[in-house]
Amino acid sequence: MFSALARKSTSKTAVAVVTNTVVRQCRAAVGVRAFADASDNAQHQPLLSVYGTVARYANATYIAASKAGALETVEGELAGLSTAASESPAFAGFLDTPMISRDDKSSQIEALLQEKKFSQITINLCTVMAGNARLSELAKVADVYGSLMKAKRGEVDATIISAEKLTKKETEAVAAAIKATSKGASEVIISSKVDPSIIGGIQIQIGDQFLDLSIKQRIEEVSRTSI
Repeated sequence: MFSALARKSTSKTAVAVVTNTVVRQCRAAVGVRAFADASDNAQHQPLLSVYGTVARYANATYIAASKAGALETVEGELAGLSTAASESPAFAGFLDTPMISRDDKSSQIEALLQEKKFSQITINLCTVMAGNARLSELAKVADVYGSLMKAKRGEVDATIISAEKLTKKETEAVAAAIKATSKGASEVIISSKVDPSIIGGIQIQIGDQFLDLSIKQRIEEVSRTSI
């Protein structure tokens, strides 16, 4: 598309502790040059707080897309661009190269996306990023935007690490516990990993929260206890 541009345990105790895990979501208000600063921004703010330069672009794009009723459209377009950057060396090179002037890169990405019938919101995002020499971070913006959309849909991403592969019933029990304690969560998307080194029990990662219920952790705690 873009070649033209170059050991297992989930005891009742463990699940009970999981139910005390709360995923906090709050509102954010961040703007970026060339995106509107209208007074009605509040009702279009994302439900998840994210910070940093990349987040500012994602937040501003989300607000613009919300106002236009194009949240899902923009999500798909950004995901497509991110995939293209990972699969096409030519496109990735175009995004990353500092050898093209900001104005030229802005014009080129605008022409390309217009040709591909992208929404004006995605075009605006890319041209602004090109003008600010930030186009190399487009995939990161797409990832953050995806996180904002998951928050809107009430989706919670969680990674469960266990010594052995969990059964479907065990995985569903943990997912249900996370959902019950996550405000506004309508679905918990579980990713599973196996790490024999934790010996038994489980470890759970939800965003920046980490819950260690492994036997390895308990052994380490005992070893640090003075007798």
